[in-house]
Amino acid sequence: MSKIDDLIQKFCPDGVEYKAIKNLAEVGTGSSNGNEAQEDGEYPFFIRSQTVKRKNDWEYNEEAIIIPGEGGIGEIYHYVNGKYAIHQRVYRIHFIDSSVDVKFAFHYFRAFFKNFIMRKAVSATVKSIRKPMIEEFMLPVPFLEVQREIVRMLDSFTSLTAELTTRKKQYNFYRDRMLTFGNKATVYKMSELCESIADGDHMPPPKSDSGIPFITISNITEYHNIDFENTMYVPESYYNSLAEKRRPRKGDILYTVVGSYGIPVCIENDKKFVFQRHIAILRPNNDIVKSRYLFHAMQSTDFKIQAEKSAKGAAQKTIALSALGKMHMSVPSMDVQERIVEVLDNFEAICTDLNIGLPAEIEARQKQYEYYRDKLLSFKELP
Repeated sequence: MSKIDDLIQKFCPDGVEYKAIKNLAEVGTGSSNGNEAQEDGEYPFFIRSQTVKRKNDWEYNEEAIIIPGEGGIGEIYHYVNGKYAIHQRVYRIHFIDSSVDVKFAFHYFRAFFKNFIMRKAVSATVKSIRKPMIEEFMLPVPFLEVQREIVRMLDSFTSLTAELTTRKKQYNFYRDRMLTFGNKATVYKMSELCESIADGDHMPPPKSDSGIPFITISNITEYHNIDFENTMYVPESYYNSLAEKRRPRKGDILYTVVGSYGIPVCIENDKKFVFQRHIAILRPNNDIVKSRYLFHAMQSTDFKIQAEKSAKGAAQKTIALSALGKMHMSVPSMDVQERIVEVLDNFEAICTDLNIGLPAEIEARQKQYEYYRDKLLSFKELP
């Protein structure tokens, strides 16, 4: 920090000027639609997601910050330098004032833009923003030497997080390799692997102050478990009225099928709970497949590709139960499944346990980054 302090004392001891984005940058949207993405496209194609797709033609060749115009506002930021394309509801912020280091602005947006824009966002089905709102955002503009030193320090934190994320990708690669058998396994449809495939009750459940937890899709976490701390409740009589196939038991698999579709959870105990219709429940046929094998295979790249193709709809994509039943996977003998599960369970603990392994490391690095980011990017404004 001492070098930053020295630079601030040298170049801006009395404070820093804040300028509106409209006086520093061009703000605009793209003209591409999401269905124009190409799997092996040559150029980055930014949509309203943290995921970057590809495209074979480009719209801009520049250094810029990319943010969504709706959905994920204040959560999704991309930095780009080169040729790229963007969705028609995604904004590019291209700085034309040479006094701004774009990476500095990128870090500043990540720190402070969300609080600013949420006060101005238009409430509809999703939050949405407009060009004039972005242009009103105020950016501190210290001397370039100060900006570049801050960028150097913050980039060092983000590179560590990126390294940890790469390790997660390596795990995904090895999992896919272990689940690839060629002709040494039998291919089954999901309807053949499961005694039943159902979803939650389609009628709104009666609410209660206590009783049986009611799980919504927001309670299914990216770590493939269930958040029971933030749930509604239903009477036990409602739970007892449900069909047996809709009452979860140990060994069943939950699978999100609406919106944030494609997340499996393996039920590890007989805790009573119910769930909404946006979640499917699969009861494996244990004569053919082990529950934990099914759980791991449903996370494979091959199965995710099938889910992408099966999901239908515009505003909110949905995997119908009939489509889920037609999805397939390779299933080896029981003893091979057992060995695979043993290895992948260990990998899973390393990659998803909240108290150990990669998530804990990534979270610690992220908190460290956010602490120094907020400290480094807080400037006294010139009087």
